[in-house]
Amino acid sequence: MATSTIERPRVATTTAAKPRKHAQGLGARMRKNWQLYAMLALPLIWLGVFAYWPMYGAIIAFKDYNVIDGILGSRWVGLKHFERFVESYQFWRLIKNTLLLHGYELLVTFPLPILLALGLNLARRRWYRRSVQMITYAPHFISTVVVVGLIVVLVDPNTGVLNQFLGLLGVGPIEVLSNPDWFRHLYVWSAAWQTMGFSAIIYLAALTAVSPEQHEAAIVDGASRLRRVWHVDLPAIRPVAVILLILNIGAIMSVGFEKVLLLQNPLNLQTSEVIDTYVYKLGFVSQIPQFSYAAAIGLFRSLVGLVLLVVANTLARRFAKSSLW
Repeated sequence: MATSTIERPRVATTTAAKPRKHAQGLGARMRKNWQLYAMLALPLIWLGVFAYWPMYGAIIAFKDYNVIDGILGSRWVGLKHFERFVESYQFWRLIKNTLLLHGYELLVTFPLPILLALGLNLARRRWYRRSVQMITYAPHFISTVVVVGLIVVLVDPNTGVLNQFLGLLGVGPIEVLSNPDWFRHLYVWSAAWQTMGFSAIIYLAALTAVSPEQHEAAIVDGASRLRRVWHVDLPAIRPVAVILLILNIGAIMSVGFEKVLLLQNPLNLQTSEVIDTYVYKLGFVSQIPQFSYAAAIGLFRSLVGLVLLVVANTLARRFAKSSLW
């Protein structure tokens, strides 16, 4: 018996094409969101006037600049001032002091905000957490001059609290400010006290993005509090920590100029003289200002910082899978 196949008519299904949204041009977006662009204008003007326009003056590092001839009229000398700095007896001492001071500061001030943020995140009592936050944030708003004044008062050999306490223990007064060995400790630990609380804010913000369900799942699996910090909290703040570490490494050749200068005296110059203070003295304090030489040293410092920034970003992108670009 012959069988015949009946073909069913195919129903053509058509989907209505969705209208495409045409991308708005920059002018249209600016007209639509002019309030946001107006708020952005002032920072951009500040950046252009105080950050990019002064870069034009960096050309004096390659000239024998004098005020009468001006920047364009001064004689071009090429890399003369850079060679002079590299061959000077101050070169290695300045590089060593700058790297040791900022490296010591980075070693202390980078992990402390992370530890503080993790501790505050684990605190159960709300009033205790807020009290600690207020106490640790407050020093950030104290000016550098006031902080240095407090240090001078506390370590004064005659009336300072430190030496009075040591006197009770039968230990003679210690000349802290005039001892080169104490300078780095004073600078770094006072900076840690002043910046630790405020720097922890960004880590606390990153910790708020951690889902409570992850902690609940870890508790069900029997993870201790330390295990939850290690496997849940730290991975959440790792990208932020890596980016901040890259930025700090890029600024390793620059230290807090004002604080170093205020804590500096002729007796501790052995460890307190860094590139920033040396440039300041060459350009503004010396009897014969050496603007071109000072500009060359400053430009050299910036170039080294740029190289360190690129290297740190490359290593972070390769090993930590997080980077600035």
